Amino acid sequence: MLRRIHVGLKPNVADTQGNSTARQIREALGIELEGVSQIKVYTVSGLDEAELQTVLEADALHDPVLHNASFEPMAKDFDWLIEVGFRPGVTDNEGRTAQGILRSVLGKKQGSAEELVVFTSTQFLLRGDLPRETVEHIARDLLANELIQRYDIRSREEGADLPAFAAQVTGAAVTEVARIDLEAMSDKELEDFSRANTLALSLEEMHAIRAYYADPEVRAAREADGIGALPTDAEVEALAQTWSEHCKHKIFSAHIDYTNKENGKQVSINSLFKTFIAGSTKIIRAAKGDKDLCLSVFVDNAGVFRFTDDVAACVKMETHNSPSALDPYGGALTGIVGVNRDPMGTGMGANLLCNTDVFCFASPFHEGELPPRLLHPRRVLEGVREGVEHGGNKSGIPTVNGSIVFDERYLGKPLVYCGTIGTMPITLNGRANYEKYAQAGDAVVMAGGRIGKDGIHGATFSSEELHEGSPATAVQIGDPITQRKMYDFLMRARNAGLYSAITDNGAGGLSSSVGEMAEATGGCTIDLSKAPLKYDGLRPWEILLSEAQERMSMAVPQDKLEEFLAMGREMDVEVSVLGEFTDSGMFHVHYDGQPVVCLDMEFLHNGVPQMSLEAVWERPENGPAIKDALPADTPDHGSLLKQMLGRLNICSKEYVVRQYDHEVQGGSVIKPMVGVRRDGPSNGGVIRPVLDSELGLAVTHGICPKFSDFDTYWMMANAVDEAVRNAVSVGADPERMVGVDNFCWCDPVQSEKNPDGKYKLAQLVRANQALAHYCTAYGVPCISGKDSMKNDYTGGGKKISIPPTVLFSVAGIVPDINTCATSDLKNPDDLVYLLGLTQDETGGSEIASQLGATGGKVPQVDALANLRRYKTIHQAMRQGLINACHDLSDGGLAVAAAEMALGGRVGMDLDLSAVPMPDTEIPLLSLLYGESAGRLLVSVPPSKQDAFEGLMAGQHCGLLGRVQTHGELRMSLNGTILVQENVEELATAFKATLNM
Repeated sequence: MLRRIHVGLKPNVADTQGNSTARQIREALGIELEGVSQIKVYTVSGLDEAELQTVLEADALHDPVLHNASFEPMAKDFDWLIEVGFRPGVTDNEGRTAQGILRSVLGKKQGSAEELVVFTSTQFLLRGDLPRETVEHIARDLLANELIQRYDIRSREEGADLPAFAAQVTGAAVTEVARIDLEAMSDKELEDFSRANTLALSLEEMHAIRAYYADPEVRAAREADGIGALPTDAEVEALAQTWSEHCKHKIFSAHIDYTNKENGKQVSINSLFKTFIAGSTKIIRAAKGDKDLCLSVFVDNAGVFRFTDDVAACVKMETHNSPSALDPYGGALTGIVGVNRDPMGTGMGANLLCNTDVFCFASPFHEGELPPRLLHPRRVLEGVREGVEHGGNKSGIPTVNGSIVFDERYLGKPLVYCGTIGTMPITLNGRANYEKYAQAGDAVVMAGGRIGKDGIHGATFSSEELHEGSPATAVQIGDPITQRKMYDFLMRARNAGLYSAITDNGAGGLSSSVGEMAEATGGCTIDLSKAPLKYDGLRPWEILLSEAQERMSMAVPQDKLEEFLAMGREMDVEVSVLGEFTDSGMFHVHYDGQPVVCLDMEFLHNGVPQMSLEAVWERPENGPAIKDALPADTPDHGSLLKQMLGRLNICSKEYVVRQYDHEVQGGSVIKPMVGVRRDGPSNGGVIRPVLDSELGLAVTHGICPKFSDFDTYWMMANAVDEAVRNAVSVGADPERMVGVDNFCWCDPVQSEKNPDGKYKLAQLVRANQALAHYCTAYGVPCISGKDSMKNDYTGGGKKISIPPTVLFSVAGIVPDINTCATSDLKNPDDLVYLLGLTQDETGGSEIASQLGATGGKVPQVDALANLRRYKTIHQAMRQGLINACHDLSDGGLAVAAAEMALGGRVGMDLDLSAVPMPDTEIPLLSLLYGESAGRLLVSVPPSKQDAFEGLMAGQHCGLLGRVQTHGELRMSLNGTILVQENVEELATAFKATLNM
């Protein structure tokens, strides 16, 4: 029986959600309405009339103080009604929660003869004289994402109640296993087959798979196993996800012939990863000797380093770009809860400490027609913000650091970086907690959420460009509540020593998690019919590949299995035994006795052919430098400074920041917003992992894709320097830092549709060269990382590629949190120093963009001088010589000074003639707004002047002026006042742009 329960607000209760929706329609679409109200609809099956009446009378699905509930339609006083619900196969978390509530109310157990199912939809009641095409526009372009949702529209005349949305998936299980005759396919048919099935396999890879199945020994073994000679659909899908760019990082592992046309040199590189990333980390670790912090690098879900003698920390940053492009909320939510699982699945499991996130969007004020399937950047921003908010806040994990970068080229695919840091005991139950111990004979166990159609092809979908045919099922809808329950259970099981290995069910689902753990033992055998499903109707290959987020796989010793299962029941976490790990050398999968997969482990994990690529570097031609783009009149620098403070890449992100919880768990030391009114920007976050210790952990990052148009070498160098500089500015020891690299690139493989692939690959090579050079110079080893290599969009006759982007994150140990510094000025009469050399470097800068200049010299990085400066600053902080510290990055000196002043709501008098500069005179705009690397502004108490200047002797250090009480930022040069602006007005300019 299918019935609908309508829940609406009582007449005297304000509909804040409806009002918010009306405001979004007005601001995002420019459509004025008289009003909007909302009604929640729960469609329920599996209950009889008496049970339904019990549900209604028990107020199970509504708050009786605020809501009315009825089986009858409640929609009244509307001109148009839009009902939005999820498509079949997409996880409905609210429906699943309601399902659990109803089971509890009715005393029903899961698995009863007629399964209780609840799914939800929302009715939007629009009031206003609108044509149907405008209502369609509102539904399609704001209220529903057609890739994962569907909608119906009714006018007032057509009636209030819409046909009930059908159950998400119904019908008996589909157990058939399809056979695929690859030998009968031509090369074009192989390519078409890969494309049509979202396999993201190249022709060479399809040939390799076909050759494997043609091998007589393989054929004989398969016939003996009873699976037959032809590959199954599940096998091809498992190979595709295991070999995907997302999982296998084929471009970073490729053999590359690199030609630099500037100097005529040619080199061959056998794996960018091994040569530059892992290679530099190996050199750094050897140089540090017994001071090496690294415990586990590049072999697990997250990198692990020593925090104290007893506690280790682990860190991982991931991207969820493609899913967030299709469904910003769901994609970003699964991004944050997905990366939470990386520390959970590292070693024997880590406790979750904090989150960090960085987003790259097109302007939320974008105007013009959007290409097919692309969402408006404002909608993407709002969806991503809400998704990360819900994923982090509902999981009880603080968000301590982040930023937002804007560039119109992120219209085609936004970048959503989500990171998590965890802690773990270095040793637990007599063995290293950061290692895994799976053995043949251990049970294969899955815990957490059930398997559904969402998340299928996530790995392969993310390994190709976004296009008009990208599949809806690739988007997962994470469930942070289910994941939190699972996490609490697993940490208790870890402490009790109940499992020997653990990993997440991310990209590729069971195929990936069990397949990867089976590498340690040499094989496995699992039965998919034992895996719990969200609904019937999934094929075996879908069960194997679905990567819904809130699930983990474990290896559980047989003598601990019953205790493990009992603990799961006690803590209301569903735990299923699927099979066992073996040493057979084979990946065996069955469905209720029917063979589904029989793959050689060596071929599964190492059979992918190495790519052979060519890269050619030729420096691009840029437009005029800033001096040639200036108007004839001298700019009003006070007005210009306010304009700069309002630029998207500089302005306050407080609107987004305030949505996130920074305080939960009670360990935050420096928060994202600082100052007397908590509205000044922080250089980075600091958190206290061990609450009864004064030791802290700084979490910072660097990201500057704007320099990629000039040279990705300097883009990477500046990102590393910025991350290290930010960590130093909040109190981290520059000699105790680790890094994480996250590359997001446009397609760097030359092809007919990608004619500049050799140049894009050369950009990637240069960025890796810089990574190795500057990580080695600063002594910061990379311990983990990720790459996303197909960040392009094609559709509607248009191709949009992101600018090459690298997020470089740093975790640095703060020896004493009491000596941390924040960016806000604090005491009148404090001396203000600029540390570091200011050069004529405005190429790619915010001032260049503001004035329309596309040329100029890009900032370069002097690592030796900078590292000396950073060590000195750290020493000064330990001695209590610095009251405030702020790095100079976007917007240069003028913007940094304004941010420090508005943070403290105090004034400053600065004389720019004291700025450390090279012997040659540099233009005024470079002096004010140039973005030369390695520079910081600090305030020093007058009583500490001699001690501070003594430490800085022999380095670039200029005393610019003092902190004042007059409430103005005054900047002069050679006696001429350039800027004299009220600090409160600067704060208003800083906060106005994104004050949504």
